[in-house]
Amino acid sequence: MIASYTTFGIPTPLMHEGDDIAAILVSSLRETPARHFFDGDVLVLAETAVATAEGRIIRLDALVPTDEARALARMYSMDPNLVQCILEESDEIVGGITGFLLCMKHGTLLPNAGVDASNAPPGCVTPLPVDPDASAFRVKRRIEESTGAHVGVIVADSRTHAMRVGCSGVAIGCAGIPSVLDARGRNDLFGRPLVVTRQALADNLASAAEVVMGEADERTPAALIRGLGIPITDVTGIESISAEDCLFMGLLEKSKK
Repeated sequence: MIASYTTFGIPTPLMHEGDDIAAILVSSLRETPARHFFDGDVLVLAETAVATAEGRIIRLDALVPTDEARALARMYSMDPNLVQCILEESDEIVGGITGFLLCMKHGTLLPNAGVDASNAPPGCVTPLPVDPDASAFRVKRRIEESTGAHVGVIVADSRTHAMRVGCSGVAIGCAGIPSVLDARGRNDLFGRPLVVTRQALADNLASAAEVVMGEADERTPAALIRGLGIPITDVTGIESISAEDCLFMGLLEKSKK
């Protein structure tokens, strides 16, 4: 059980293509109360900063919309060039509302396939990293090589939730810690065994980090979480379920029939 922990925001300079994120974070951390990386620390990184450093910035005027992109743009009142980018980033278009497409990508549902104009240069958008788990693992390795500290790394995005106002954090990449803690078999307060409960550890930590990272001009694309007491390993990956086992996707599929 995790008793307590402390979360530190890590302000950094603006990220650019080709930047060494790990080196920037090691340097920037010295200016915070956390000071240095220690064994057991968990680092949460905003996906936009990771994607920017990996050269994932796309100029919308460089794209040529297809007929499908133009049709979806008319249907949902969107920029055809933006829709084209979303199509190229999506595994599947599930539906949409005015201004947004609901997409499948990396085994999860998300608006606009994660393509985001916020915190991107004018006229540009930033898609998600190509392989967020691999991105998390690379940063983990670089920090361990430069500091000797064994850390976990989460790449986080922000998402809305059904029937709720506002965004919260969600992990899209994870290395060093399990993304899910299995509570099945433990007893509740009245001695009844838990049958289905699993704690979304990486998602919960992503949300905790979002509080200190912010969503606007804070220039704080990372947060350090200390005191979790979770063993650091070389495990990598976000645990997901199939569309058939998902409550929301199941309802969507039934509505199509």
